[in-house]
Amino acid sequence: MILEVCVDSVESAVNAELGGADRIELCGDLIVGGTTPSLALYERIREKINIPIHVLLRPRFGDFLYSEEEIEILTRQAEAFSKAGADALVIGCLTADGQLDTEVLNRIMDAGKGTPYNLHRAFDMCRDLDETLETARKLGIVSILTSGGVASAPDGIQTLNRLKQNAGNVDIMAGAGINSQNLSYMLEHSCLTAFHMSGKKVLPSQMKYRNPHVNMGMPGFSEYEILRTNTKEIQKARAVLDSWK
Repeated sequence: MILEVCVDSVESAVNAELGGADRIELCGDLIVGGTTPSLALYERIREKINIPIHVLLRPRFGDFLYSEEEIEILTRQAEAFSKAGADALVIGCLTADGQLDTEVLNRIMDAGKGTPYNLHRAFDMCRDLDETLETARKLGIVSILTSGGVASAPDGIQTLNRLKQNAGNVDIMAGAGINSQNLSYMLEHSCLTAFHMSGKKVLPSQMKYRNPHVNMGMPGFSEYEILRTNTKEIQKARAVLDSWK
């Protein structure tokens, strides 16, 4: 049973490993769904942990239809992280009509040749998941992170099972809304063997002076709350998965 934890800081990466994660997905800005992390962040985490690091490549928040400049950035990021030794790269680009943009994805994959590629939840934004699975397989995608095309993986369990049964050599990894409390349900009602979660907790900022008239973050989000992976939550999830071996 594979447990992947998504993180966006050194502290969270260390906590994930301590909790028993098999690997991490490294992002920047998880609060907006994740963007490409800095190379410096990757390098520092590589110094601190021993489990594999899968690196998200996503140039910005929002949809997965990218401009030519954004595609150029993605290809450079793929080359850079591949050379840096990332264990896998996590990608996803769509056409305007909700299909995988195979031309763009091939360009990115060619830029980081020799590194395995996973497909992120851009998959869930496609119009036909079964067709997209076949396209991903032909591209050489190793793993697909998906909720089954709905808001949370527990709600998409039937679709996830169908995808898993038809996936062949592509690993189907359930993600979105996964936690230690619902993992048993996922295991009881699916044939899945890989799960993705953040297991985060909220820590208060250590700032003593706080200007009440200025918000430097996103509307609706407090800049005085810090999200970190909760080692205890990861340990609980690990225990659930290990009990099903």
